[in-house]
Amino acid sequence: MSDCGCEIEVDSAAQARVLWVLLAINGVMFVAELGAGLAAQSTALIADSFDMLADAAVYAVSLYAVFRGALAKASAARLSGYLQLGLGALAFVEVGRRFVFGSSPEAAWMIFVSAIALIANVVCLRLVAAHRQGGVHMRASFIFSQNDVIANSAVILGGALVVLSGWPAWDLIVGAGIGGLILSGGVRILEESRLAASAARPRDHA
Repeated sequence: MSDCGCEIEVDSAAQARVLWVLLAINGVMFVAELGAGLAAQSTALIADSFDMLADAAVYAVSLYAVFRGALAKASAARLSGYLQLGLGALAFVEVGRRFVFGSSPEAAWMIFVSAIALIANVVCLRLVAAHRQGGVHMRASFIFSQNDVIANSAVILGGALVVLSGWPAWDLIVGAGIGGLILSGGVRILEESRLAASAARPRDHA
């Protein structure tokens, strides 16, 4: 059996292709959701756009690590976790600002834009699922893609609740929930990166 490492190279190339697609989708959806959120005065959409930006950052960092050793992958995942924490905190800042100054979210826009984002993120989740065992950097990508699907569904639910109840505060509640989801994802991947770095350190000198 050949020990040339060709299989690893092929797998890494496949991961890189998937990550480029995920990065492009999340980058486009970040711009779209942020613009729609500002226009519709929706904290939930803006928070979800931050989630998209956080994921785009995760995929970019994972691309850096995909052809490198286990320690580099763990470091990339750790950086991704810190980026998630920062953007989660930013989502809470936006929730607080909207709570103080008020807003009138357009529920129809919340539902429409989030439905498009949900379709995009289901595609992302299906793509990355096949590579979630490819290292901690890919597990980070899978975790955040899962969170995206949950967040999009929550925004759709929030929009529906605004329509049904006439109470705009549902938008703030969903926005805060998404902020918490981003933070929990960051904490989770920081713990995974710590474990991966501990496991790799004795054998990985790359």
